[in-house]
Order: sequence, then C-alpha cells, then structure tokens
Amino acid sequence: MLKHVFATLISGSLVLGAAGVQAQDAITGAGATFPYPVYSQWADAYQDESGVGLNYQAIGSGGGIQQIVAKTVTFGASDAPMTKEELDKNGLMQWPMVMGGVVAAFHVEGIEGDSLNLDGPTLADIYQGKIANWNDEAIAKLNPDMDLPDTPITPVYRAEGSGTNFLFTHYLAQVSEDFANTVGEGKSVAWPAGVGAKANAGVASQVANTNGAIGYVEYAYAEQNDLDLVHLKNQAGNVVAPSMDSFMAAAANADWENAPGMYLVLTNQPGDDSWPITGASFILMHKQVQNADPASRALEFFDWAYSNGDDMAKELDYVPMPQNVAEMVRSSWSEIKGSNGDAVWTP
Repeated sequence: MLKHVFATLISGSLVLGAAGVQAQDAITGAGATFPYPVYSQWADAYQDESGVGLNYQAIGSGGGIQQIVAKTVTFGASDAPMTKEELDKNGLMQWPMVMGGVVAAFHVEGIEGDSLNLDGPTLADIYQGKIANWNDEAIAKLNPDMDLPDTPITPVYRAEGSGTNFLFTHYLAQVSEDFANTVGEGKSVAWPAGVGAKANAGVASQVANTNGAIGYVEYAYAEQNDLDLVHLKNQAGNVVAPSMDSFMAAAANADWENAPGMYLVLTNQPGDDSWPITGASFILMHKQVQNADPASRALEFFDWAYSNGDDMAKELDYVPMPQNVAEMVRSSWSEIKGSNGDAVWTP
C-alpha cells in the first residue's frame, strides 16, 4: 500500500480512494505533501466504510493555499499555517489535522552507520554553502569518533512553495542569525546552494540517488526510501534521533487553545527529548460556502479521521491530535455555513 502511495506521488497521479466513486461524490482537496501518506491511508479506509472517496492533489502547501483561496477545491492543506489576518482577509478558517517531524536525510558513501550528528547552526551553514565537504571541521567536531570522507556536500531543497520548506527554514532561522538575515524563512526562499527537487518524494529520491546529498523531508518519506538520518542537537542541548517519541515530546508543548486562528509552529521546542523540526499540518476551508454538500462531506471525513485514524497515523510515525484538541476543532466547524446561513455540519 505505502509503496503505491509514494510511487503515486512521484508519478503525479494523485487520486486517493476514489475508485468506483462518482466524481460529484468525491471530496476534493489540494496542498501539502507532508501528510499525504496518512491522508491516503485514511482515505482508503474511509471509502471502504462510507463509499465516499477523496481526490487530493499533493502539490505543496503553497499550491494548496492558492487553490482554496481560488475556491477550486473544497479544502486546502498546508504545513505553513496562515496568520489570523490572512485567514480573515480570505474568509478562511484552519485547524491542525495531524503532527509530524521534518528530518534531515543524507547519503554519503564511506560513512559507517546510519546516522551522524549535527546541530542547527551547522545545518544552516551547509544550506548556505558555507560548509562544502563532509569532513569539514564543524561536522567532524560533532562526530569525533567518525571517519568522515572528503565528499562534496549536495544540499537538496524543495523547488516549489512548500510547508516542509517553511518548517525547515523557520527552524534554521531560529538557530542561526546569519541564516535568518541572508536566506530567511518561508514556503519559498532563494537557496544559495544545492539542487531543487519537487515535493517530499522528489527530495527523498534525489538524496537516495546522489552521493554526498543531504535533504529535508517528512519522516515517512525517509523511512520509505530507507535513508540515513541526521540526529540533531535540540534546544536543551541534547542530540536526539527522529522518532515518534521525540515528535511527541515536541508536540506536547502545543497550546492550541490560546493560538490565534490556531496559528502555531512547533520548531525548536524546549524539552530534553524534543525533536527540533516538528510541525502540524493544517486544513483550510472557507467559512461561507455556496454549496453545503461538498463542505459537509469533507467535515464528515475529518470527523471520522479524528475518531478512527490515530492508529494509522502512529503506524506511519505521525502524531495524532489529542482528543481534546479534536473536540475543540469540531466545535469550530459551526462557523462554516452554507448560502442559507445554516452550519453545514452538526455533531
């Protein structure tokens, strides 16, 4: 199943759980590739149970925002949350659907073992082109017992507007003032070094096939491609491995109730075990809809996912939303109303 999911992403054919379902009955969405593996699992299970399919275009968070603003899909998905001002301007609301980790994967022939240690400033210097070889003194200092080869580093970055890009650059800008001032943060930035690849799947594939490469992807994509992973020094000064436990440690700091417009970024969180590049993936929908039926079907799917999707999320190393957050989100859906002024979904 998962091999099909990732092959589908690379091929660009992005229809989930819609076989045998009439187009008008399918839920339509577009956006982030970060949550695509778990959305695909949820979609297949939901179709088996309800007969309703999901057509989801995994085109990146930037594209998802553009499509929902243009009202060409029922929902958008983004790993870069919109501010309350941006939401209000476009008549949108957002909520977190699932959380996970962005990891740095590498492929360097001659490095024994399947991990090496980095800290944020060193990773930022690599992506600025300041550190150009794997045996650089800064990397060697963090890996004193490792014999590092003199292999050129090829940083791989997202070529399109991306929420994964936002999370990665947001983190690097927090830990490196130089990176913040020269590259900055956002869904799209002007990278001074490296090569671009499209979507999480494209970055993972590029890393897998390039000796000396390093790239940032959502954890499930690194696992699917059996990539070696960087262990990162976190805010507490501890070197931690990317895992469900370290993602959950970071996610435990989330205060959704007091986040305006549910805008919350979970990078560089405190805690001994926190993974430094953790984030949520958000759903975006219009508060006023002309056709209530598609909006209602979408909310029924998200309600089902909150109630039934936790185990599937955990199997793919995503962090499910706590049930109290899910209940808070469900309450907010009363703001989504049809042309008659009635809420399109009721518990």
